[in-house]
Amino acid sequence: MVMRDVAIVGFAETKIVERSAQDVWELGATILETLIDGAGFEKGEIDGMILSSSLTGAGNAFWSQNTAEFLGLQLDFCQTVDIGGCSPLGALARAAMAIDAGMCTTVLLLYADTAVAENNARLRSFGGEWTVPVGLMGPPGAFGLLSRRYEYQYGLDYRALGKLAVTQRNHAILNPNACEKLRIPLTVDGYLTSRMISDPIRLLDSVMPCDGASGLLVTSRARAQGKGLSRWVVPLGYGERTNHNAAQSLVDVTETGHSAAGQRAFAAAGMAPRDIASFYPYDDFIIAIMLQLEMLGFCKRGQGCAFINDMDFTHAGSLPLNTGGGQISAGQAGLAGGGTNLVEAVRQLFGEAGSRQVKNTANALVTGIGGIPLARNWVSSAVMILAPDA
Repeated sequence: MVMRDVAIVGFAETKIVERSAQDVWELGATILETLIDGAGFEKGEIDGMILSSSLTGAGNAFWSQNTAEFLGLQLDFCQTVDIGGCSPLGALARAAMAIDAGMCTTVLLLYADTAVAENNARLRSFGGEWTVPVGLMGPPGAFGLLSRRYEYQYGLDYRALGKLAVTQRNHAILNPNACEKLRIPLTVDGYLTSRMISDPIRLLDSVMPCDGASGLLVTSRARAQGKGLSRWVVPLGYGERTNHNAAQSLVDVTETGHSAAGQRAFAAAGMAPRDIASFYPYDDFIIAIMLQLEMLGFCKRGQGCAFINDMDFTHAGSLPLNTGGGQISAGQAGLAGGGTNLVEAVRQLFGEAGSRQVKNTANALVTGIGGIPLARNWVSSAVMILAPDA
């Protein structure tokens, strides 16, 4: 899919909080207002809207229409993407397709969730029958099993995982939008001694559920030029995979769909892992970052910990990693949390990250993870490479 004719002309983000006092639509209105003010567009020019998955709106068949009504938007294209933490990237890819197809000209991408204040989810899949009754404990239990399997196959250096936790925490301290409860210093020893919640998953391996919102404004490159804008960000390549190895009855849970999605994204961009300037992986658990490094080809399988030990992931380092703190140290805004790292990548490419600004803004790689199935790895994987317009 050719995506380079699409321009990301604005980004916005609310502060991530433990529990929002605002309704999810109020957060959405804040995002919309910020995008309009910052990008130089009128509200009436927005004729498309794509929402990410939201626990707040789960089960509401009219969620996108209701949201459009509240925001006072008249739309020619309207959709909710329901691939979990992959949804923000998936929404951007679908916006590119809708604009290219002539269905709309300017799209609001809205990632908002108040999952702590109001969680309306009613999951129907295998969970109620196979995992909840035996006490799997949701995502921590699933990632505990995954971590044990990886450790059995390859060995696991927990101090290397601690290095990732500390790096992201240091970035969150520099991010005023990160949850205040998480903006405190952390050491590797502090990570290692944090409470065990699903052996070997520690408290500091996991995201903290929060509320918040973020968003992007997307239009065509021609329209951006016609508006006299001086800069924007374009997607160079995208890949998405759901139910990786679905035909196999027995799978290697340490293999994820990012291997396939990454190949597509790199091929479309004409790039390789060595060309990536900064990395924004979906991080609901620390080990997920390491697995993605392997699946995307930054290192060989089983060598993730060694690669982590050799690299400088700070915002001033050789491969800056989740420079806003990631979800683990900024807080996970429900199913809208995938937008946190995406918007941070766009902010960096716009050169507006302040004290945590990376030096090399040639490109950024962002990923998504969506869903945790039974006895497999995550359900959906998404990979996108972004760059400032040349």
